[in-house]
Amino acid sequence: MITAEQTIDEQERFRAGDTRILARYLTRVENHAAGMEEVLADLYRHTGQAWRVGFTGPPGAGKSTLVNQATLRYRRSELSVGVVAFDPTSPFTGGALLGDRIRMEKLTLDPGVFIRSMATRGQLGGLAVAVDEACDLMDAFGKDRVLIETVGVGQSELEVAHSADTTVVVLVPQSGDSIQAMKAGLMEIADIFVLNKSDRDGADRAYRELTSIVQMKHSPEGWMPPVLKTTAEKGEGVDELLETIQTHRRHLTETGLLETRRKSRIASKVQRLVEDAIRKDLWRSDRDTRRRDDLDHTRSPYDLAKDLVNDFYREISDERR
Repeated sequence: MITAEQTIDEQERFRAGDTRILARYLTRVENHAAGMEEVLADLYRHTGQAWRVGFTGPPGAGKSTLVNQATLRYRRSELSVGVVAFDPTSPFTGGALLGDRIRMEKLTLDPGVFIRSMATRGQLGGLAVAVDEACDLMDAFGKDRVLIETVGVGQSELEVAHSADTTVVVLVPQSGDSIQAMKAGLMEIADIFVLNKSDRDGADRAYRELTSIVQMKHSPEGWMPPVLKTTAEKGEGVDELLETIQTHRRHLTETGLLETRRKSRIASKVQRLVEDAIRKDLWRSDRDTRRRDDLDHTRSPYDLAKDLVNDFYREISDERR
């Protein structure tokens, strides 16, 4: 049990830039440790300064390399960077494979960079439930940029748009990615398209194809997502990407859309927190036991579900009397 004195001491060390406390908080968030909601609530007033950039797209598109190159350039501009990289969960241990941290090993020696690999814990799309909290912690810690790299599996990759200010969809030529992006709904969340590995054969054709698709897209925010070419392994096109991210930031700020987006993010978070609280209360141990005891073929699942919900509301009503 963490005492109030320990909590205050930890928060003071966190605000003073102690990366050990940041790592400790991220672990607690990932494990849904008791007491972290209060800590996050206290730190929330320090958020809102970092620009959050999400990198999503199919596996093998070069997202990790692109994040690595972006981090290097931000550091040259003396901007501090936090990286939240979501790895596929190990089927044996439940932990992240930490591939991104290995690929970015050199950056971990830079005190201005903090990299955290987090396990997806089996969630489709690679975004852990703790994504917003992890970004909030990086933000409150004082990072200028928070880069979110997703696994690139499944349609719930779209969730990255709820956590990022700018969403970059990374594709590669010769794989039909532009068509797949259209099918998967990535067209709807992309603020910027990046055609990575553009030194490959077929890159020009893929660029024209993707540009043509993007031009048919309706943009209610007045921002037409640009299509950029990069070859991240060689560092080509990365500077242009960062300039475009900054242009998108100015667009959102000047049009007032940034406030709208962030309000939407808060609304989504509030909804999730409410749903989580209700779910935990609904499935507390005694109800879960009763649910298991009633699992037979004498009553339908629909009737059992209705009874559980009615019991839940009845208990709430009784508590209020």
